[in-house]
Amino acid sequence: MTAEIIDGKAIAATIRQEIAQEVVEMREKAGRVPGLATVLVGERPDSATYVRMKKRACAEVGIDSFSYDLPADISQADLLVLVQELNDNPAVDGILVQLPLPDHIDEETILSAISLEKDVDGFHPLNIGRLSMKGRDPLFVPCTPKGCIELLDRTGVTIDGKNAVVLGRSNIVGLPVAMLLLHRNATLTICHSRTQNIPGVIRQADILIAAVGRAEMVKGDWIKPGAVVIDVGVNAVDDASKKKGYRLVGDVDFDEAREVAGAITPVPGGVGPMTIAMLLRNTMDGARRTENIA
Repeated sequence: MTAEIIDGKAIAATIRQEIAQEVVEMREKAGRVPGLATVLVGERPDSATYVRMKKRACAEVGIDSFSYDLPADISQADLLVLVQELNDNPAVDGILVQLPLPDHIDEETILSAISLEKDVDGFHPLNIGRLSMKGRDPLFVPCTPKGCIELLDRTGVTIDGKNAVVLGRSNIVGLPVAMLLLHRNATLTICHSRTQNIPGVIRQADILIAAVGRAEMVKGDWIKPGAVVIDVGVNAVDDASKKKGYRLVGDVDFDEAREVAGAITPVPGGVGPMTIAMLLRNTMDGARRTENIA
């Protein structure tokens, strides 16, 4: 068996096309387009790259973007003032404060200050709280976990009643994606550093979400034949044959796993493109709610 490759890049491109059409329709109905504000504190190269990618994606689909590049030594009080101004700005439908923030700024305080209706990253405590409760729906779901579920849906994978294993329990991916799987009636197991016999647990999974941040940790013989594997990990490993001296791999040994799995995401080109697509989707959905567009 050779697994079907789940092409996240192609699926994300389709979603962007759908959003671009919705932007056109919103301009016709409401006389404006959605707006996303990005706040970057400090000069971390990786964070700056992520923000540039998000701004470029907004431009491609017609969403307005507003950028705020702030010095690393900005006070927490001044950052809170900016967040409140963006909360009050009717042209802004989504606010994204790029994480991590400098050590002197409390992330939870900043995230809690973002209006619930503009929390397109899905990290406001109330949104996470609703996600964690049966029968409650958050206004927004964190983008990477949402992208994982969207990949499953658009690949035609049935979640209801299946055994799902999430490898990793981070606040950003592992825990939210586990809650999403529960909402979809999967039977859920979360593996972490204290889990006994992780390979044995993973072998029971019809659906595996790997989000632990360890290069090629999951081997082919850990995979249940025919399982669907969503690999969230992005890890750099030395490779002298590459111009940059390294290559990117996931948390799953792709070459081994693809000979066992029924479907699998590659790294890169799997979950990564979906994260930004889901940010655009959240921004679009927030704007539609504001304008009462069904």
